[in-house]
Amino acid sequence: MVLLQLDPFLNELTSMFERSTEKGSVWVTLKRSSLKSKVQKNKLATAGETIEYRCLIRATDGKKTISTSGQVV
Repeated sequence: MVLLQLDPFLNELTSMFERSTEKGSVWVTLKRSSLKSKVQKNKLATAGETIEYRCLIRATDGKKTISTSGQVV
């Protein structure tokens, strides 16, 4: 899986959809994520600090998987 910035992600997503026009499909999933491990989240929670969540966006066409993250508003 490749974590991309937003513009390259959108360009690659467009390419995935163009390649799958005749045959195939593209799966896009969204998930709330802090992009931290469970241990790091537990340490922050124990210390009373707030955990900043982001939106993790993944796309796959079965051959290639790309992802990006954005600020949750």
